[in-house]
Amino acid sequence: MHSMLRSFAGSLNFSSEHLTTIKKLGEYKGKQELYSRQIPEVLKRLRENAIVESVTASNRIEGITAPETRVKAIIRNPEKGHNHNEQAIAGYRDALNLIHSSHQGMTFDCNVILQLHSMIYRYLPEAGGHWKHEDNQIIEKNPDGSMIRVKFKPVSYIQTPEAMKSLEQVYLEQTERYRTESLVLIPLAILDFLCIHPFDDGNGRIARLLSLLLLYKSGFEVGRYISLERIIDESRRSYYDTLEESSINWHANVHDPFPWITYFWGILIRAYKELEERVGTSQPSRGSKTARVTEAIMRLPGEFSISDLQKICPTVSRDMIRVVLRQLKEENIISVQRRGRASKWTVINRGDHDANK
Repeated sequence: MHSMLRSFAGSLNFSSEHLTTIKKLGEYKGKQELYSRQIPEVLKRLRENAIVESVTASNRIEGITAPETRVKAIIRNPEKGHNHNEQAIAGYRDALNLIHSSHQGMTFDCNVILQLHSMIYRYLPEAGGHWKHEDNQIIEKNPDGSMIRVKFKPVSYIQTPEAMKSLEQVYLEQTERYRTESLVLIPLAILDFLCIHPFDDGNGRIARLLSLLLLYKSGFEVGRYISLERIIDESRRSYYDTLEESSINWHANVHDPFPWITYFWGILIRAYKELEERVGTSQPSRGSKTARVTEAIMRLPGEFSISDLQKICPTVSRDMIRVVLRQLKEENIISVQRRGRASKWTVINRGDHDANK
């Protein structure tokens, strides 16, 4: 399709910074086998947590939510859900599990894309697994749901089947004939998919599932252990802004894909850094960053924020603090009091962590 056409993709100019990022991601990819050999028990816990986070976050981006206890119950049991949101969550669970378990036998083609869409709708009254029936638009809305403006007009519903077939064929050609770098090709494919916007609903969720699938097919398995959807959810504004910026003039084939490409790479870099930190601090010593952040939390008397912890632990990155917070939350040592940019946490179970003992 437009971004992947040889005439377009082959003319992209990559800076030294871009090439450094590609090289860095290649290095991270090379460490995956080492992790799986050395600490399989840690990776098992990360896999279980990543599935919960991915199902929760990808649906939350679309306004589909449920209590955390229900999400975990739906993921751990083959149930259909009790209401519309839970049924959507159950469908995404099935599609995600299919990719995790069967990605080796799956290909990037229209049949697989339709199958994934059918799966996320399998428990819902709406029918999935077919292209859109009418033209759609990507719009910006007010909190009350009223429209602010049209951000992008995708391919018409009449042209969608042909556009999706072209997307399939061009991706195959780029991978098999031209051997295009996968770290360039994957974000271009996802950008084209979202510009086509082939479904009446569910395009964002399918795009995130396809991202995971294509990364798997190219040997980048970080999404098995760290939720890419959760990182996208945490950077949602950048997600939408870079997609909009890169879709300008897409129909004329004179768009700039780099805002979206660099965002996509940034998601992977953050995921690999988080994996490295989670793996490297799974058995923390007292002097480790994990221990320092934990001890700081135990010394705080009431509610605290990430900014509070950064002041106490200035050498620990914000991402690493988030890692520790998630670990302690999973262990029921702390809980979230307020979510969003002004998130607040509090200790609910000091136990052996009590700094005064």
